[in-house]
Amino acid sequence: MDPIKGRGATFSPANRFAPTRSEAEHDGWWQEAMPERIATVTATESAKSALSWNRSPDLPFDRSINPYRGCEHGCIYCYARPSHAYWDMSPGIDFETRLIARTGLVERLREELCKPQYVCRPINLSGNTDAYQPIEAEYRSTRALLELLLECRHPVTLITKSTLILRDKEVLQALARRRLVKVMISLTSLDDDLKRRLEPRAASPKARLKTLHELAALGIPTGALISPVIPGLTDHELETLLSAAKDAGASSAGWMLLRLPHEVAPLFAEWLEHHYPQRAAKVMSLIRQCRNGQDYDSRFGHRMRGLGVFADLLDQRYRKACRRLGLPQRDETTLDTSSFRPPQRQGSLF
Repeated sequence: MDPIKGRGATFSPANRFAPTRSEAEHDGWWQEAMPERIATVTATESAKSALSWNRSPDLPFDRSINPYRGCEHGCIYCYARPSHAYWDMSPGIDFETRLIARTGLVERLREELCKPQYVCRPINLSGNTDAYQPIEAEYRSTRALLELLLECRHPVTLITKSTLILRDKEVLQALARRRLVKVMISLTSLDDDLKRRLEPRAASPKARLKTLHELAALGIPTGALISPVIPGLTDHELETLLSAAKDAGASSAGWMLLRLPHEVAPLFAEWLEHHYPQRAAKVMSLIRQCRNGQDYDSRFGHRMRGLGVFADLLDQRYRKACRRLGLPQRDETTLDTSSFRPPQRQGSLF
């Protein structure tokens, strides 16, 4: 199937939880062609809770908030794609075009922060899809959550590849003055053509570096996350990306290897065959060399960095470049948890 203009996935894999599945076959009869464009549709979901918890030793946070399900950025490699199957939708085109905005998050978070047993630690906003994807301009959920966290002096971390974060620079500055925020800008490639294919509706590399620069100039602790590093496709840019991030004002840097859980593996392999057919076999071979011979290795301690000679070489290159550039390899920003005060409960009229 030819890719749909402005979208990342070239097909829609079946929902792995569905009891049955169907496949289209060319039987000689007329079949409706796929549309050249598919509009984005957003549904709403009333949130039953705000915080998601994890015990992963690979992550620097144990709690996160995800204002949206699905992501219009359409990054073909996104590890969050398989989660769309839980809502009876495909991790392919559906993930990019059938979005869910969660409503009532501020109210649920207020309730959870007021619980007597709550212990303050940084909240990551968000861990699954980008909190500043395009629909945030309409729903403003991320903005409302930041305002609540500022009100109760609660620390927060953000990872984004969107310039929309600059809309909230006053709130982020206020958080930064109290050591309550850290922002990471995700960088994948400086090649505009590759970016358009890889991340069709995300901000350009130049725009992301400009966003990093503006946030850093405002005194907001901002780092660069070189992620994902794709062996045989983007790994040659590792040092260049780190250097560009340092020049833009990044105070720290990190990197992650490409992850291909569940349906992401066939989606990415098909994308490679369409856009880079001469490199596809080599790229997949290098990925498997880093993943114990498989498309993906989900074990803690290995999923973010990989194993083997090639993965070790990437880590060595990253460390050497950071030392040369004077970029901390670990985030040295310590966020303040001591000034947290539970938000005011909303009173009842009865």
